[in-house]
Amino acid sequence: MKIKVVPLLATAVVTAGLLFGGWTFYRQYAVEKPLDRVAESLAGVTSAQTDMTSGEVTVDLKLTPDADLADIYRKLKDNGAVSGKKLELNVQSDASNGTLEKAWSYSLFDVAESMETHRYTGIRTAMDQLSARFPGVKAYTDMDDDNVYIRLVDGKAAKFVVLPRESATMGVWPNA
Repeated sequence: MKIKVVPLLATAVVTAGLLFGGWTFYRQYAVEKPLDRVAESLAGVTSAQTDMTSGEVTVDLKLTPDADLADIYRKLKDNGAVSGKKLELNVQSDASNGTLEKAWSYSLFDVAESMETHRYTGIRTAMDQLSARFPGVKAYTDMDDDNVYIRLVDGKAAKFVVLPRESATMGVWPNA
C-alpha cells in the first residue's frame, strides 16, 4: 500500500487548523469576552480588555476616580473564569495629573520599604503623611491576600496602584 503524501499533508494541515482555530475561538469568545463583560459591568469600570495565557489572566482596566479597586479585583476573581490562574490588573484612570504623580513619588520610598519588610501599616501611615503634605489629595488603601491597593484622588483626577503581596512561604514547624 502506497501512502500519498499530498493528501496526508493536506489532512494534517486542515486538522491542525481546526484544532488550533477552535481553541482560539473558544478562548476568545467563551472565556475572555465574558470576563470583559463581567469587568465592564462593575461600578467604576469604564472599559476592560482581557488577555489570557496558560497561567495568567491579565485585565487592562480603565477606571473612574471613585472606583473601588479591591472590590473590582475580588469580583473578577470570584465571578470571572480565572480559576487556577493568576489574575493581574493593569489599571489606568480616565484622568491623572502632575500633583498625583508628584505625591506618589514623594511616598514611594516609604511604601517600598513597607512592602519589603511586610509591615503594611506603614503604607497607611505614608498615605496619611501624603494627604497632609499635599492638600486636596486623598489617599485610600485596601489589602487582601494577593495585593495592596492604593487610590490617590485629587478632585476628578485619580491614580491607582496595585502592589502584589508575596505571601510568606510556610516552613516546617519544629514541633510538628
